[in-house]
Amino acid sequence: MAFVFFQEFNVSDDDRSTTNYDTVAERLDVASNPPAGMIVHTAGWDDENGTFRIFDVWESREDFERFSKDRLEPALNELMPQFENSNASPPDREGKYETHDVATA
Repeated sequence: MAFVFFQEFNVSDDDRSTTNYDTVAERLDVASNPPAGMIVHTAGWDDENGTFRIFDVWESREDFERFSKDRLEPALNELMPQFENSNASPPDREGKYETHDVATA
């Protein structure tokens, strides 16, 4: 069953910087080294709700957990010291769920 992971970061003071996200994305380099089981990764601004949202769909919970443990968490742990001088903060909202349906074109 496909699995979704998402994070939302509330916009504060009209800050639309993606520096922290871009730094992590560059470190993970999923474009040239895609993780097993990733169906789609998206990130962008939801202006209506005032959030920056990261939204992933994975083939399974296990694929996401393996990526998180083996690649994402080590990258975040390595990069966090440089983020401490920025506006980095934990997500305001985070969720995970198994999908009922996934359709691709």
